[in-house]
Amino acid sequence: MERGGVVSGGFHQNYILYPSRAAAFTTRLHYPFSSIRNSPSSSLRIRHSPCSISSSFIIHEVSRNRCDAVSSNSYSTDVTEFAEIEIDWDKIDFGFKPTDYMYSMKCSRGGDFSNGQLQPFGNIEVNPSAAVLNYGQGLFEGLKAYRKQDGNILLFRPEENAIRMRNGADRMCMPSPTVQQFVEAVKTTVLANKRWIPPPGKGSLYIRPLLMGTGAVLGLAPAPEYTFLIFVSPVGNYFKEGVAPINLIVENEFHRATPGGTGGVKTIGNYAAVLKAQSIAKAKGYSDVLYLDCVHNRYLEEVSSCNIFIVKDNVISTPEIKGTILPGITRKSIIEVARSLGFKVEERNVTVDELVEADEVFCTGTAVVLSPVGSITYKSQRFSYGEDGFGTVSKQLYTSLTSLQMGLTEDNMNWTVQLS
Repeated sequence: MERGGVVSGGFHQNYILYPSRAAAFTTRLHYPFSSIRNSPSSSLRIRHSPCSISSSFIIHEVSRNRCDAVSSNSYSTDVTEFAEIEIDWDKIDFGFKPTDYMYSMKCSRGGDFSNGQLQPFGNIEVNPSAAVLNYGQGLFEGLKAYRKQDGNILLFRPEENAIRMRNGADRMCMPSPTVQQFVEAVKTTVLANKRWIPPPGKGSLYIRPLLMGTGAVLGLAPAPEYTFLIFVSPVGNYFKEGVAPINLIVENEFHRATPGGTGGVKTIGNYAAVLKAQSIAKAKGYSDVLYLDCVHNRYLEEVSSCNIFIVKDNVISTPEIKGTILPGITRKSIIEVARSLGFKVEERNVTVDELVEADEVFCTGTAVVLSPVGSITYKSQRFSYGEDGFGTVSKQLYTSLTSLQMGLTEDNMNWTVQLS
């Protein structure tokens, strides 16, 4: 279910879109603000595609007295929850589900971001010569919002995502919102979509900030204009196994990153490059791929979209950050939680041979949180690490981290930001 606004006769008509078995259709919506369009003749297009619940939507008019584009500094957090969401929260997966609003902010090269706005969620028009389409000048982030038992909403370390985006923007020759702008934009977007946050313990609201070179450029050069955009989606577990152990295969042919490249920043091109190896692995029944370094083909780097840890004799080891591995925020948090619990944590070169003797292996990331690894296959040899569930160490770390994220224990780390 999603919502759009149509300008007609000087006033806004608003609709809720309900599932139906009628034919699919496309609605063209024209908005009276320029921040989402590249020319006076362009407009926002929202396309409604067939979904698993039904094949299309029927429009029902709803009376609402609120402008469709709202400045972030004037938006009221009292979002009207006028309809139930048709989602089975017990069966929610990790997949895209359109929500009510997204956030957009622009700036020119050499300028500063300002005048961010909420707008109804939908497709955006981009010039075919945009740098993000032609040269991959783009970054993204991922973080989550959780609903507490008392109804309040928690964000987990949003300033860390803001800092990482700024670091990545510097590498990709892009301007970036300030940390304060980033965090405030996240808060605004989450509160505008708060009815989509799953009940406590049923999932989370995944938040996807994007930074894109949307200005037109033909020769290889930084874009003349940039767009910062945030959209959200309610999600469940990332892997189909849920919190059950996943099965990985070590990749020998393909590599995720190279020294001196962009493996250490969250640029969009890093992720399309792993799809080939990941597709081959999944076709063979594996959950994902574990990559090795491209120089020696011997040292562990990371999984397609998460960091890797091994445990031996209660010592936790993870590959060190040296430019080819993404500095994961969940990775950083697990290291700090582990040390606070008295564990020894080593950030170092971890050889693939150490998988043979490891007591436990687990992955970390915003999407996966902490996922136990049940087995790893390397050169046709399969190494198992307790395929019935979490190991002793990983279970303790998972419980400690998720209790902080969901507000179940006191946040002595000062990592969470509460929204009412």
